Amino acid sequence: MKAIITLFVVMSFLVMHVAAQDNHETAAANGPEITFNKTVHDYGEIFVGSDGSSMFVFTNSGNEPLILSRPRSSCGCTVPTWPRQPILPGESDSITVTYNTSRAGRINKSVIIMSNAKKNSSVALRITGNVVQKPEANLLEKNEGLVANPGKK
Repeated sequence: MKAIITLFVVMSFLVMHVAAQDNHETAAANGPEITFNKTVHDYGEIFVGSDGSSMFVFTNSGNEPLILSRPRSSCGCTVPTWPRQPILPGESDSITVTYNTSRAGRINKSVIIMSNAKKNSSVALRITGNVVQKPEANLLEKNEGLVANPGKK
């Protein structure tokens, strides 16, 4: 009889534990969720004055509307554009991050995206690369002429 009571207590505990886990997982799955296709954009090498726009596509993988709040940029040279309307469950949209390429140098900037997502309410998007000066057209022509006519000066 003692063994049956012990078995009953152990089984009851296991059933309650599994039920508690199921409730926790269900609660965690409820609400909006944000999932990005990428969180880093590498421009590679781009020229001064080039288009410094990059797009980050995301999906609301939750089951309630996703609302983004004003993103925070690491500096004034990086400007984010984001959707102001709620993103319904299963829908996708994008955030555009534009870097001012008016000066040469390395790029390593971030934009923090804030939302009402249950798990990832704060996501960092990064842009990297190197802005370089455009080669001068007349310098290229001179070099091409030297290669094409190696005997001429």
